[in-house]
Amino acid sequence: MTIRTLLVILFDLLAAIVAWAGGLLIRFNLTLPSDYAPYTSATNQTIAILAALLLIQAAACHWAGLYRGIWRFASVPDLKRVLKAVAVSAVGLLLIKTLLVGEGLVAPRAMLVIYPLLLAAIMCGSRVTWRIWKDGQYGKARASANGKPVVIAGAGNGGAMLVQQLARSPNWRVMALVDDDRRKWGLELSGIPILGGIDTLPKVLTSHRAGHVILAMPSASPMVIQRAAHIAMGAGAKVFIVPDIEALMCGRVEIDAMRPVEVEDLLGREPVHIDSAHVHQLIVARTILVTGAGGSIGSELCRQLARFEPERLILLESNEFALYTIAEWFAHHQPGVKVVPLIGNIQETARNEEIFTTWQPQIVFHAAAYKHVPLMETGNAWQAVRNNVHGTLQLARCAMRHGVERFVMISTDKAVNPTNVMGASKRLAEMVCQALATPDGTRFEVVRFGNVLGSTGSVIPKFQAQIANGGPVTVTHPEITRYFMSIPEAAQLVLQAATQGESGEISVLDMGQPVKIADLARNMIRLSGYTEAQIGIEFTGLRPGEKLYEELLAAAEQTRPTHHPKLRIARSRPVATDFLDALQTWLGQPGPVDDEAVRCAIRRWVDEYTPARHGVDSPEAAA
Repeated sequence: MTIRTLLVILFDLLAAIVAWAGGLLIRFNLTLPSDYAPYTSATNQTIAILAALLLIQAAACHWAGLYRGIWRFASVPDLKRVLKAVAVSAVGLLLIKTLLVGEGLVAPRAMLVIYPLLLAAIMCGSRVTWRIWKDGQYGKARASANGKPVVIAGAGNGGAMLVQQLARSPNWRVMALVDDDRRKWGLELSGIPILGGIDTLPKVLTSHRAGHVILAMPSASPMVIQRAAHIAMGAGAKVFIVPDIEALMCGRVEIDAMRPVEVEDLLGREPVHIDSAHVHQLIVARTILVTGAGGSIGSELCRQLARFEPERLILLESNEFALYTIAEWFAHHQPGVKVVPLIGNIQETARNEEIFTTWQPQIVFHAAAYKHVPLMETGNAWQAVRNNVHGTLQLARCAMRHGVERFVMISTDKAVNPTNVMGASKRLAEMVCQALATPDGTRFEVVRFGNVLGSTGSVIPKFQAQIANGGPVTVTHPEITRYFMSIPEAAQLVLQAATQGESGEISVLDMGQPVKIADLARNMIRLSGYTEAQIGIEFTGLRPGEKLYEELLAAAEQTRPTHHPKLRIARSRPVATDFLDALQTWLGQPGPVDDEAVRCAIRRWVDEYTPARHGVDSPEAAA
């Protein structure tokens, strides 16, 4: 027991004495009768009752948990605990008077009301007074510390708690709040004025000379948060968001856990909720093989899979450093998960056989692929086909031979009406899975989605590096658009897709609304604290194989809904029965095969493939 706790206990016992003595004075109009003179029987009996009440008070306070709280942060839950203790003391007094009434003990009936009221007033009032005084001291310290002026967007429960947290921080000085609820305009929250809606942010920031905005809107939709962030950034403010306002309100997160708004926050995407029970049923106690396990999607898939208690995770990766990185992550963050890191190339039949024979995986998540469009388009077309198509075919047939239950291939929106070799090769890989699918045996599923933020080779790291170097940020075309989702969201939906659909079907993830890459670049410049005048955007023209927009469904495909709102099933055109034999013959040639010959061969099987005319679709050519 600390000295602070001991002092609080003594204070609460003193409160009982003061409440008892004060109650008697009030009962007798501040003049005690002669019966209560020292050494009289009435006085002795009253002292005996008080002694019993002190024991009850000590037990009641301990039972109510009064000494787990801190007076400095006294709040409604603390006051509720005080009232519980007072109620027990009042019941104790009633029992004493009832049980011992025949013993001649003196306890005025009015004390049954006066005593608990005075006790509650002393115990609650002292705690509230202490907090008010300490808040005043912190307020002075905060004012003298010249904290950064900040405006909070959101005047609900989250905003209220945030104001209190920031009041205790010397680094921040809350100047005002804004909220779209008109009923709150002109009111105050903990002494801080609510000056208007979110649209007034630029005016409020200017009038208070504030350069920071914190978003505290836990119940707001992603679109509202996106709008508030855009308005704040447009006014030149640095924007922060509280990652978990519920944790903050429960006292589990310090205010320093606030983070700057990131690109993911500006996508306006709703949080993903998956059917964890079905995914757990699919994964638990099974051996899972993930190809491309060191890549952006593959590594996140491994992390998500670990949540569902697999028997073992087989990490197959051709890049040594990427495999080392994900293996080390598991060693430090999930040491209880059995992982087997293996170097290997999915094109090598002998290596595939060795892995499947030794470890006998029951489910395969196939994420290994060459995916960089311009790089695969010129000088590497044959390698793209060999890896993405031949590798998938070899791995899939090996899975069938070893009785794998489920084979889930990760595809891309670039496989729809492809204009580049990479996209066309992924469409061919989809067709391989469709052709191998049968009602019995290994169940083949394809999951198709667009770009993921921050993946290896994506525009996000590229833009970040360009901004760090002072610009310019290079965008291929002012109108180019892409679908985006976060890496964790994509991985979770891949797991969800694996639990539904029939063999040979393609699951299409809801990618939301397409995003203009130029707008993405502007947002990243603003989030980095710069203006377009400081770091400009330069349009360089479409690269080989690139098109202005991506699609998730080909024109000949139809979709049907699933029980998950962010997943649909695509029914693509049937694959010819002789497709695999002809494809295997072509893939079996030793190579190398030049780029144009690869494009011509792909057109034999992928009817919707139309190679882009390089250099025609650039902004300069379009003009």
